[in-house]
Amino acid sequence: MIRKHCRYYCFVILGLLLSSAFLPNMSQASDFNNSLKVEFNFRGRLFSIMGEKTAAHTYVFNKGAIKKINITTLNWEPYIGETICKQGWIQQLTVAFLAVQGYEITSTFLPWARTIRMAETGLADILYPEYFIEPTAPSDVHKGTKRVEHLALSRELPGGPIVFMKRKGEGDQYKGNFLNLKNEKIGVVRGYQNTPEFDALMDMGFFDISQSVNDFMNTIKLINNRTSLIIGDPAVIRFSIANSMLSQKEKTRILQNIEGVKPVIQYNNLYYAISKKKPHWKNTLKSLNAAMEEFEKSGLMFDIINTVNKTCGYHMDEVFAP
Repeated sequence: MIRKHCRYYCFVILGLLLSSAFLPNMSQASDFNNSLKVEFNFRGRLFSIMGEKTAAHTYVFNKGAIKKINITTLNWEPYIGETICKQGWIQQLTVAFLAVQGYEITSTFLPWARTIRMAETGLADILYPEYFIEPTAPSDVHKGTKRVEHLALSRELPGGPIVFMKRKGEGDQYKGNFLNLKNEKIGVVRGYQNTPEFDALMDMGFFDISQSVNDFMNTIKLINNRTSLIIGDPAVIRFSIANSMLSQKEKTRILQNIEGVKPVIQYNNLYYAISKKKPHWKNTLKSLNAAMEEFEKSGLMFDIINTVNKTCGYHMDEVFAP
């Protein structure tokens, strides 16, 4: 199951599983919203794409370009977020992919359910970032239909792992087999998909599940011994603590006392989901895939990812699968 959808690489954030160094560089905090600039070199040309806030939760990049595209996303830090440094590497990459095609890009941050509705009804051209959509996954927007009837997935983007997290130093029974965890007290975020196998067992009542509204509350339950394990993306889990309203002392205590359980449950690549409700969606998908492929093959994709993470002070390790 691990890296099921990888082609030749996986962007696994192993450093977040093993260290407590996932604290933003506080010297950058005052710069979070000072600039929405996306800057990179492409085909020997320097692109400097400016962004501006035009309405609540709405940002326009490359204003004045002839072609227009509307894209919708969510706050899913540290991958992407309206108020985080550079709005995250996914936002920087997305603007770059579309700007080189000559688009004026309108990006709107919405709750996840609304982003899905926007794309599946054709109010937005692209939903991002998205996990792989199983062919059997039902649409919550158009009852009685499948999500793939309304959305088409792009090429893969790097993503991150789904793991169990536990209190540091404590043992665990997982050993790579969910069946070892019968009746285990496991924390999950309400409404989140994890992996098909885990979710199926959860729905059967195999685990003793404790639901939380977000990763922050899930982690608080773990550190306070109210669960044995929690499941999720370690980057998101650690960011939720590091950027909470807790005191710095408490943040440090929590981050130093949680760790990932090996092996990783599953690696999830990320995708763009293109709305099939748009008349030219096939052209949008084709041109986006072409840009993604060129950025990847030239190394520019990872240059942008690394630059954002370094500039913003996020500790991430890259691991490439053979």
